[in-house]
Amino acid sequence: MAEQIQKKEILLREEQKHTFKENFHYTLHEMKRNSMCYVMLAPFMIFFLLFTVIPVIMALPIGFTDFDMAHFPPKFIGFDNFYAMFIEDDVFIGSIRTTLIFAIFTGPLSYALSFLLAWLINELHPVLKTVFTLIFYAPSMAGNIYFVWQLIFSGDSYGYLNAALSTLGITTGAVQWLTDANYVLPCVIVVQLWVSMGAGFLALRAGFQGIDKSMYEAGAIEGIKNRTQELIFITIPSMGPQLMFAAVMQIVSSFTVDIVGRSLAGFPSTDYKVHTIMTHAFDYGWVRYEMGYASAICFVLFIAMLVCNKLISKILGKYMN
Repeated sequence: MAEQIQKKEILLREEQKHTFKENFHYTLHEMKRNSMCYVMLAPFMIFFLLFTVIPVIMALPIGFTDFDMAHFPPKFIGFDNFYAMFIEDDVFIGSIRTTLIFAIFTGPLSYALSFLLAWLINELHPVLKTVFTLIFYAPSMAGNIYFVWQLIFSGDSYGYLNAALSTLGITTGAVQWLTDANYVLPCVIVVQLWVSMGAGFLALRAGFQGIDKSMYEAGAIEGIKNRTQELIFITIPSMGPQLMFAAVMQIVSSFTVDIVGRSLAGFPSTDYKVHTIMTHAFDYGWVRYEMGYASAICFVLFIAMLVCNKLISKILGKYMN
């Protein structure tokens, strides 16, 4: 009996080796056949490795050091950065609250808005589809979009919003939208919602375009009677990869809010009202050059984003197959 089991194990190992060799040779063959694709991808992958993957990997060990870029090598200090971050740094604790507010309001709202707009645009004439897709995607590409919003939220009586409210008789004086602690955070959230429909929005547009029209005909035969049922039982299940990609992009966007707040409310903002975790990392990394502490902040942010991505993967995982 033992000899038979041993023979089966030997045969199983030999079969696994043979399968591995076949897969390896097949992979090499496919890579050679698609060699030009890899050449086209090479520039992006090189920059992605140099400026994204390697810095993320380096953030963890540097986070355990005292490194100010003026003294080399970095001095190992253990968990001192993380202790100071959560126990002594009141601004960081406040930035967690601000980041969560951004994540709660801009994340789900922008995701739902991107899906709704992509769905509505998909019903239009092909020419109108292109026009409206450009209209809603353009803000995520425009570098000077903050200048327009600064005019809208200008704190004098010539600001567009103040002028409109004054004309309607709602206000009697100019409101300091971007410097008053009571208004600055809602204003920045509105702008973040406007600029957050980027790659995720395009992915959802592509998802709607890629659905086989015959599935709707089959659904009608099976008893689907209205557009809401089509959306729930056909459209959403058919867009699993696009829904997942858009969700991941939205999580990254909502947790790394920084430039919008600094561009509109200044740095630092009034009472640190729009001071997010990413802004805190920018402060210590690019203003104070305390790279050890900044790396620790970025690592905490990375863990928070990773946890959220795992939760979203569980929720949307049923649509991936």
